Amino acid sequence: MPTIPPGRPAPSGSDSSFRQYAESFGTDAERYERARPRYPEALLERVIASSPSPSPGSGPGPDILDVGCGTGIAARQFQALGGRVLGVEPDARMAEVARRFGVEVETAAFEGWDAGGREFDVVVAGQAWHWIDPVAGAAKAAEVLRPGGLLAAFWNVFRLPPELADACGDAYRRAVPDSPFDLRAALSQDTDPYQEILTRAADGIQRTGAFGAAERWRFDWEHLCTKDAWLDQLPTLGILTRLPPDQLAPVLEAAGDAVDAAGGSFTMRYATVAVGASRTGAAT
Repeated sequence: MPTIPPGRPAPSGSDSSFRQYAESFGTDAERYERARPRYPEALLERVIASSPSPSPGSGPGPDILDVGCGTGIAARQFQALGGRVLGVEPDARMAEVARRFGVEVETAAFEGWDAGGREFDVVVAGQAWHWIDPVAGAAKAAEVLRPGGLLAAFWNVFRLPPELADACGDAYRRAVPDSPFDLRAALSQDTDPYQEILTRAADGIQRTGAFGAAERWRFDWEHLCTKDAWLDQLPTLGILTRLPPDQLAPVLEAAGDAVDAAGGSFTMRYATVAVGASRTGAAT
């Protein structure tokens, strides 16, 4: 799902305005955990299959570092497949929720995180790599990955039915007339806006000199979304997380009315897009 306000370039690491958006997700970490979609099994299995064989004596699954793990959504999915997961999360509020769900988390920004000599078979980032400097982040990943280890960054991109996107977009324009952001575009986008993010991620990976060729993956899937589930999920978008209640309320009301008009539920189409590359040597 989109987490970067549409119409804006991807962040450049220290951009303070984007940092404010990044930190806004923790204002309601419980809702984020409850409402955000999970990742498709096909993606998880692709990551596990592309990782190196576990080190002797380390157990059946790979050692996984989850960068920007948030509330531990992806981490727990990888745990269910046998992975041993450590999360790194800069927002203490998000990290605390992840810990309550059984994920070990260290609170730090990834670029400056001290691995303490630990190594991993896989470094993943779900809905998070666009908040990280693409070169510094890839270099840090190379430092902690074992030879042959996989770096994989991925995003869920949702595509709302047009009539629902129109209703939300119109209500947002009325509620926040001076906003530069187009909520309708964010809700009805295909994967095209994410191509810049994927390209930046792949370029950063290649610039380290520590990885093989980056691959792009895409997994399409659908989910039946009820009115209650959509109204719970909608406020977790980066465009809406910082809105005061009086501006958010009419957007949610319009969204609810649109779902009612559609029969009380609708099919949300998702594309999960990813970029992955295997470590071949030390970063330069």
